[in-house]
Amino acid sequence: MHNHHHHVDTTSSKEDSTRIGWAFWLNFTFTIIEFIGGWLTNSVAIMADAVHDLGDSLSIGLAWYLSKLGHKASTEKYTYGFKRLSLMGAMINGLILILGSIWVMSEAIPRLYNPEMPVTEGMIGLAILGIMVNGLAAYKLHGGHSMNEKVLNWHLIEDAMGWVAVLVVAIVLHFVEWPILDPILSIGFTLFILINVVRYVVQTMSLFLQGVPDVSTRKAISQALLSMEHVEELHHLHFWSLDGEQHVLTVHVVINCAVDNEKLRQLKAEVHRRLAPFALAHTTVEFELPGEPCRDENDHLHAHSHHHEHDEIN
Repeated sequence: MHNHHHHVDTTSSKEDSTRIGWAFWLNFTFTIIEFIGGWLTNSVAIMADAVHDLGDSLSIGLAWYLSKLGHKASTEKYTYGFKRLSLMGAMINGLILILGSIWVMSEAIPRLYNPEMPVTEGMIGLAILGIMVNGLAAYKLHGGHSMNEKVLNWHLIEDAMGWVAVLVVAIVLHFVEWPILDPILSIGFTLFILINVVRYVVQTMSLFLQGVPDVSTRKAISQALLSMEHVEELHHLHFWSLDGEQHVLTVHVVINCAVDNEKLRQLKAEVHRRLAPFALAHTTVEFELPGEPCRDENDHLHAHSHHHEHDEIN
């Protein structure tokens, strides 16, 4: 049995952290400006957006902290490292965003019955600033692939869209007295974002529960191994993901030929070659010899021990 240390490329994940840090400071500074602006313009829409942005800043801050923790090396206790923390971050962010959206709805719906006119010039100014700040933050996070960044990107797109809505409403209200437009628009974009975030939360939850990250990849891995010479069948093929990007595979490969050291080396090299295209972070492959019962299924039935050849392929 060989032990390999897994060297995961951390440069891309370091970039994630920098991108998220950028988004955090942009958002946090702007949230403070918004609260003051909302109070000065007497716009409930801007106040609602400020609270929403505050929620975003908190969850971006959390994501930033978790993505930094996620780069720590594995320990005796957490042998896979801390990659899954970013999944937890994505989960919490998604929930904050859902709660925030519900809050915005609870503010906007009563305003349908009792609309008030805000100070339109101030609204227009803040909206233009809002579009610029959130657009820049979303652009900064755009290159990211982790679940965390995708959820955060939605936060920022949601905010930028919210500001576009505020801008349109403010311009219309500047010329026409239709204050009801404001709550109608905020309800519309909040629903749109809710649908997308719920989808992400469901996806993140499935990764949390160690669901297969991608069914077609699992089938392709299975086909690649089964099409090898001397391979009869596969037992216990477990394919799951640490954080939506770093995948883990363990499998028992049942072979139908006698093996000496040389044959075993050839089989391992072939398995390694077949799995290479899938870029898996951790793989453990065990060979089951002809006539040998599967240890995981029959452990409690067979007290007599069998010789297992297994290896970890990196």
